[in-house]
Amino acid sequence: MPAPAINSALADHLRALPAVAVVYTDLDGTLLGPGGSLLTGPDGLPSVRAAAALVDAATAGVTVVPVSGRRRAQLQNDARLLGLGSCIAEAGGVIVREGAVHYEWGEAPRGRAANPHDTLESAGALAVLLETFAGALRLYEPWCRGREGGMLLHGRVDTAAANAALADAGCGWAYLIDNGATGGWPGRAVRAYHLLPRGVGKAGAVADDLAQRGLAPHAALAVGDSLEDERMAAAVGTYVRVANGHGAGGPNCFRAAAAMGEGVAEVVATLLSVRGA
Repeated sequence: MPAPAINSALADHLRALPAVAVVYTDLDGTLLGPGGSLLTGPDGLPSVRAAAALVDAATAGVTVVPVSGRRRAQLQNDARLLGLGSCIAEAGGVIVREGAVHYEWGEAPRGRAANPHDTLESAGALAVLLETFAGALRLYEPWCRGREGGMLLHGRVDTAAANAALADAGCGWAYLIDNGATGGWPGRAVRAYHLLPRGVGKAGAVADDLAQRGLAPHAALAVGDSLEDERMAAAVGTYVRVANGHGAGGPNCFRAAAAMGEGVAEVVATLLSVRGA
């Protein structure tokens, strides 16, 4: 299999920055191929490029941190299988760094419950949404179980209307974000949503993780496929959208020529070529 192509525009940008020490990558639709498989290319055929990119990054001393909407226990196990020691779960709600778990509280009131998930429930934020959008929004079973940083729902609602309802009910410190199209509701075209404390998200978690590592934003690169992923651009020196993704773009945003995990492989090959690895 030919080596991933070098992205010349990305390479030129990276040469002007300090060496990248950490790569934050979304999982589904980004590092993982169809069906959530690391070993499946965007065309549905077997591919080792994404896996090889993880090996190449580790060999060069570049830390890879998966950032996902998956719950912490699931993502922590996924990271272990990939040979990765850290991860950011629940769309930025929970950070795991070398086994230590940290909750991102944002604007959630402290002292009410053991974690942000339970705080959202005990404060009535979940009930507000389920009552306001009865029949149009529900918990996303079974993926909603075991969460700590926020809540996972699915259905079809206007997030602006949902957030207005939360504010009217005295839960303006919580907000609903759209995580893209999903399934699990027969006969309906539905989307997945995260209910989180305001101030919590992938970008904030990446910024906090970098601070704990003692690294400046320019020492990090993020890869993703969604608008929520693209918000990580504000916390890092470089953001790359894989070819199958979408986003608004920006001064430090680039587009990979390849999709999904092969796009991540393109990014890793490019940054290692700049480092001379």
